[in-house]
Amino acid sequence: MSDKDPKQPSRRDFIFLATGAFAAVGAASIAWPIVDQMNPDATALALSKIEVDISQLEIGQAITVKWRGKPVFIRRRTEEEIQNASRVDINSLPDKNARNYNLSSDSSATDENRSLDENREWLVMVGVCTHLGCVPKGQSLGDSKGDYGGWYCPCHGSHYDTAGRIRKGPAAKNLDIPMAEFINQNVIRIG
Repeated sequence: MSDKDPKQPSRRDFIFLATGAFAAVGAASIAWPIVDQMNPDATALALSKIEVDISQLEIGQAITVKWRGKPVFIRRRTEEEIQNASRVDINSLPDKNARNYNLSSDSSATDENRSLDENREWLVMVGVCTHLGCVPKGQSLGDSKGDYGGWYCPCHGSHYDTAGRIRKGPAAKNLDIPMAEFINQNVIRIG
């Protein structure tokens, strides 16, 4: 019989523990490059946020910028466009959700919840029809603005109002409002 206490670690216990630790470090060093290569590269990260100079936009004008490979509509709305959007009964909308990533996900589609500023003059939306991903008309002068004065997708006949809310046609959702903020009075950051 051995006079060694069975509760004391033995040399064999130490070897098992050291082998396990060595194997864990080896597995992590093999797995890390595989996991790390899934992260976006620097060019993708650079495009995750853009800054747009809006100083030249007059009331009633709009521009389209590219963000994450998608068109983003920026419109400086007229008082008439704001009033038309404000008069809409939320209960009459096919999609009552604001779809505004600056607000909580359950925000209603009021004009206040769709615009970027307190005066509700600025509207920033992803310009992709929520039916099949077409780009709606209405952003440029001379484009058809549809039945509600906003945007019209001629591919399948979706009509959006002056707040980018779906009003008629096969599209089920309002145009998305991306994360956006004013950096100063002349620059909007998107993303």
